[in-house]
Amino acid sequence: MNPPRFFCPFPLAAGARHELTASAARHAARVLRLKPGDALTLFDGKGGEYAGRIQSHEREAGRDRVVAELSAWRGVERESPLGLTLVQALQSGEKMDITVQKAVELGAGRIVPVLARRSVVRLQGERAEKRGTHWRAVAASACEQCGRNRVPEVADLCDLAHWLELPPENAGTLRLMLEAEAGVRLDALQKPGTGAVELLVGAEGGLAPEERELAGKAGFIAVRLGPRVLRTETAGLAALAAIQCLWGDFCGDSSANVRGRSPSSKPSRPDRPCTMP
Repeated sequence: MNPPRFFCPFPLAAGARHELTASAARHAARVLRLKPGDALTLFDGKGGEYAGRIQSHEREAGRDRVVAELSAWRGVERESPLGLTLVQALQSGEKMDITVQKAVELGAGRIVPVLARRSVVRLQGERAEKRGTHWRAVAASACEQCGRNRVPEVADLCDLAHWLELPPENAGTLRLMLEAEAGVRLDALQKPGTGAVELLVGAEGGLAPEERELAGKAGFIAVRLGPRVLRTETAGLAALAAIQCLWGDFCGDSSANVRGRSPSSKPSRPDRPCTMP
C-alpha cells in the first residue's frame, strides 16, 4: 500500500523537517492515525514529490502538530499530455465540488468556473471568493488522492460572456462546447497539434442560445457525445474522459509521466483577468 500523500503549499526540501498544515495534520493524526516513524509523501504542487516519515506528533490546545522529515525528492509526474481546460458553468449544490474533484482526477490542467445565463446559483463578491478558495482546496485534495504533483489552477469565478471575449491561452487551442443537437461527434475531430483543448459546459438547462452564438464567434465547435442528454455534472466529466481516450493518456503509451524534472519548474500561464457583473 502506497504511503498517504499530503499537499503542503510552501517550499519543501530534501533533508529538512516540515510541519504539516493544520488540516493535513488533523487528517494524518486523527483519521489515518499515523505515528512517528510512519511513511508519507509530501508535494508542494510545483512538480515532483518528497518521500518522508513522521518525525513527531504533539497536541497543543486541541490542535495536532505533525512534523515530517523528508528524504529524497522524486521527479514523478502524472500529468496528461494534453493541456485540458474545463470551462464549467456554475452548478447548484455540491455538484460543483464533485465536478472540480473529478476533473482533477481526469487530468484537467485548469478549471474555469463561469456564471452563465442559466446558472441556478448566483455568487458575487465575498461569497464568490470563498467558494473559489473552497474549490482550490478540493482540487488540492483530489491531487493527494489521485497522485498528481501539480495542482491545477482553479480560476476566479467570472461572467461567461466576458470570458468568451478573452483570447485562448494558446493560438492552436481546440475549443469545444457540448450541445446535444450538434451535428459533429467528438471522435470526428482531429487532435490539436498543440495538445491544448478548452471544453465549455453549460449549467442546468445547457447554454442559452445567445451564449452558444457568442461561443461560436469565439471559435468554439459544438459537439455531441451521443444520443442521450447528459446532466451538467455528467457531461463535462464524460467529455474529459472521452478526450483522454481519443488523444490523451487513457490510450496507448503516455509520455506524461516525466521523471527527473526540476522541482522548481512550473509551466507559466499568462494572466487572464475576469470580471463579475
